[in-house]
Amino acid sequence: METTTVTTNGRVTIPQKLRKKYKIKPGTRVYFTEEKGEIKMEAITPELIRSNWGLLGTKGKMLKALIEERKHL
Repeated sequence: METTTVTTNGRVTIPQKLRKKYKIKPGTRVYFTEEKGEIKMEAITPELIRSNWGLLGTKGKMLKALIEERKHL
């Protein structure tokens, strides 16, 4: 288990071990969900995008848009 402290600005540092494991680099976008009283964070990585390919039935258009958006960050 890894722990960190929330700053006065509401920021947290993701421990280095987890950043390496999940390939989280500066500029990586993340999203948060709340489920059963827990807050979950998931990095939006190319692997996550590929794993959801076809989920929305857009025939890859959404994937291409997300990859393009990520290039500009």
